[in-house]
Amino acid sequence: MSDPFLSVVIPAYNEAERLPRTLCRLAAFLRDFGRGHEVVVVDDGSRDATAEKAREAGAVVLRNERNRGKGHAVRRGMLQARGERLLMTDADLSTPIEELPRLLQKIEEGWDVVIGSRALPGSRIEVHQAWFRENMGRLYNVFVRALALPGLRDTQCGFKLWTAAAARAAFSAARLHGFSFDVEALYLARKRGYRIAEIPVTWRNDAATRVGLRGGSVAFPDLLKIRLYDWTGRYDAGKSL
Repeated sequence: MSDPFLSVVIPAYNEAERLPRTLCRLAAFLRDFGRGHEVVVVDDGSRDATAEKAREAGAVVLRNERNRGKGHAVRRGMLQARGERLLMTDADLSTPIEELPRLLQKIEEGWDVVIGSRALPGSRIEVHQAWFRENMGRLYNVFVRALALPGLRDTQCGFKLWTAAAARAAFSAARLHGFSFDVEALYLARKRGYRIAEIPVTWRNDAATRVGLRGGSVAFPDLLKIRLYDWTGRYDAGKSL
């Protein structure tokens, strides 16, 4: 069997309720996509029927026996996906899958990674987060630009398209399991010479998000970890799954 053109990678933790709707929307979109594709769901130690629901919908399921964190789940999925283009997206599809062709076009223009952004002119936030989450996110992105990724306005939107080469190079060296895993992967991609584009997208907050304030509280120290790991050469040591 030949490798697909597109892999859609979805991390999932206790998503038995939301995931079937998401996979149904994906299936409807991909029926008309016209290229070979796969949907990879990484069940991060769920205690519900997440894995069963994903299999029933025809997804490839990778299952962690225990909860390892979203970063670990995304990394595992990105490294085991077989596509030439790898889309990482969230189980709630906060960014509609219909935005994908615009990201694919940027890859065709020569970019290696294309990230959806809620912070650029032209972005459409149809359902906002609570004010404290939005403000925490803005502050976090100020620190991201200062410490790791100058020039990128929104690294936390969960809709990112990678070439297979860029994904392998970044995720094979990544180490963080938590909130800042996106920043780390993008930092490593840029460090290895891959070009990153940021484009505005539509985004709708889902009130049932799994990212809590406690998980986000480690995000700021993790930015320092990224720089420390780089300075001490730990990113040159190979895989860290």
